[in-house]
Amino acid sequence: MAANLERVTERIQRAAKRAGRRADEITIVAVSKTFPAEMIGAAYQLGLRHFGENRIQEFDAKHETLVGFTDAIWHFIGHLQSNKVHRAVHLFGRIDSVDSMALARKLASATTTEAKSLPVLIEVRLSEEKTKSGVRESELASLAESIGELLPLELSGLMTIPPYSADPQNARPYFRKLRQLRDALCQQFGRALPVLSMGMSNDFEIAIEEGATEVRMGTALFGARASVKP
Repeated sequence: MAANLERVTERIQRAAKRAGRRADEITIVAVSKTFPAEMIGAAYQLGLRHFGENRIQEFDAKHETLVGFTDAIWHFIGHLQSNKVHRAVHLFGRIDSVDSMALARKLASATTTEAKSLPVLIEVRLSEEKTKSGVRESELASLAESIGELLPLELSGLMTIPPYSADPQNARPYFRKLRQLRDALCQQFGRALPVLSMGMSNDFEIAIEEGATEVRMGTALFGARASVKP
């Protein structure tokens, strides 16, 4: 894992340099879903602090052995079912996949009960893939405006997952579009939305070139992921 992280860090540095950016502007979110708590602990010891999970029950089982990692930030990165909102708010410090006002309201209610604030990202669906979650581009501004007024949620930015392609360059238009949408929202509402969460193990360098501030990586760090039944 140390060698993997070193390689990833070098690639981030090169991509940032090509884009005229600083590498310390980019946060690695280690996608630890399906990997055991011991591997998360190893990643933590290597200096990683942001971790992404997409199954409430799976992370709940790991969480007890990770409570000592007080400065770790746990991201929920999957489609969140409404009946699991309260548990998600309790377990996670960030929800990166808000895609509707109904979900946002439930998150706000649960967050109030927990007496904390909750940074969130809006997931935007920029392709026509039916398997993808996310708000459509045409509905984004309305949702962003509403969430921006919904305390104690803190709207921090946008997230997207482009269609998978063996050629990472095919993801570039989607990453560029998300940045353009974010910039338009900032101008429209006169507020900062600093986070662009986009790019994974196969295309994170392209995402960085297009403005990603967070890249989500699993296999590039942890190795091949075992198949998991849904």
